[in-house]
Amino acid sequence: MLTSAPATCFFLGILFASFPYDFPLLWTSAPVTPEFLDHMESHLRQVYHSPPLISRMLHIIVFLGFLGFFTKLFRPSEANVLFDGGSLILYVIGCGVYLSNIVTGMRAASQPGGMAAGSSGNRRNGAGGAGVYEGVLTGEVVLGREDSLRVLSASHVILALVLVGVLVLQAGQWYAERKEAEEVAKAEKEAGERRGSGAAAVAKKKN
Repeated sequence: MLTSAPATCFFLGILFASFPYDFPLLWTSAPVTPEFLDHMESHLRQVYHSPPLISRMLHIIVFLGFLGFFTKLFRPSEANVLFDGGSLILYVIGCGVYLSNIVTGMRAASQPGGMAAGSSGNRRNGAGGAGVYEGVLTGEVVLGREDSLRVLSASHVILALVLVGVLVLQAGQWYAERKEAEEVAKAEKEAGERRGSGAAAVAKKKN
């Protein structure tokens, strides 16, 4: 918990910094202006083109999170297997969302033309600058610039929920271990009192 929980909180802080851009796209009924989309793409470009030191620090913190989980899994405890195992699964899911959706979205926004230029190999430009994806049923799925950014914002929310789940499991493990320690201490205290009363009764009979 000394490395996994701080790493999770760090990533939640990064996602919170993107919340002002995600909120208008997901939870407001007001129309989104093109200027707002320009600002959001500019923000994504700045994050994607940040100095290499920033990405290296991010990857180191991701590794520290994995290191914390794997270190705790080697402890012979049922709580570690259940809580840390579940936390590790959520952490891996979060890394998958980050690599498959968020990094891909930032890469697409950083291309010349932004989201309208396309974000994957099976995408081509459609009418009005919309992105056209080859689909399974209809042959193609058209995603506009706003919809593409909305998908990226939804990925931020999904990742935040996954990370909150990691913190909930870690807090549950801490509470379970604390209650277990209290029960063990209480049982030992009662056993000591019974031994003391038994010894006193034996000494009284001898007298």
